[in-house]
Amino acid sequence: MEGMTTKEGAGLGATIRAWRERLPPPAVGLPAGRARRAAGLRREELAERAGVSVDYVVRLEQGRSTKPSAQVVASLAHALQLTTTERDHLYRIAGLLPPNDGPIPDRVPPGVRRVLNRLGEVAVAVFAADWQMIWWNPGWAALVGDPATAPPELRNFARERFPAGPERARITRWPVSMRNRAVSDLAIVSDLRRATGRFPQDARLAELIRELTAGNRTFARLWASGTVAAHREDRKTIAHPTVGAVEVDCDVLTDGDSEFKIVILTAAPGSADEDRFRLALAAHTGRTHAPAS
Repeated sequence: MEGMTTKEGAGLGATIRAWRERLPPPAVGLPAGRARRAAGLRREELAERAGVSVDYVVRLEQGRSTKPSAQVVASLAHALQLTTTERDHLYRIAGLLPPNDGPIPDRVPPGVRRVLNRLGEVAVAVFAADWQMIWWNPGWAALVGDPATAPPELRNFARERFPAGPERARITRWPVSMRNRAVSDLAIVSDLRRATGRFPQDARLAELIRELTAGNRTFARLWASGTVAAHREDRKTIAHPTVGAVEVDCDVLTDGDSEFKIVILTAAPGSADEDRFRLALAAHTGRTHAPAS
């Protein structure tokens, strides 16, 4: 359009309008009609197909609404018959992460593993987007117990926190307490809800949600709340059987589009907790049994 800047032309509203105007009515089962001023869809037609109001489409195209929900973006993408690449672009310019049509990644990239292996005397574990444990270092095994004692398919932090069904496997062998259990529980559940939006086609995640919803009342109640957030930090105390109680900070980092959760447990420098962690690490003579990735 004449007078439109590059930034405006690439914005959310201009992009939706361009895609609306390029979609011929016959492509969505509507007659072309001689009375139409443009070859594309009318705003009313897009609104009806996307299940939103005409006023909302107008506000989006005029830039008066710039933060549509993921559900609205998905509806617009379907109504506009976007390709996967176009759909992902629409999510990004709306300030959202695009959904991933593939399964949840569960292989740690070599570069990430090299960085984690250089972290030194800390306890580190990597979880997939559904909290499936996929890697840990000797510090983790020394501090909370070696997860290799649990079957690989059951090494899931959400399944451990919200047990459901007869099979009970633990990825933390020693008792762990936290500063606020209720807040931590909600963070895990809401983080899983976020993962369902990121990986809507993942069968393993869908089965985990089904299992926990049906088999754990606490999870079902929190899941029904609809909260969407991410698990980021906590304070935990590990009742280590050899060195005694060790208080650590728990920080969770997320690795890009793969949504890996890198969980790092550290004790305060110069504290008695750090001394106890070092004793636990020194006493741990086994090697890391993390699966190859």
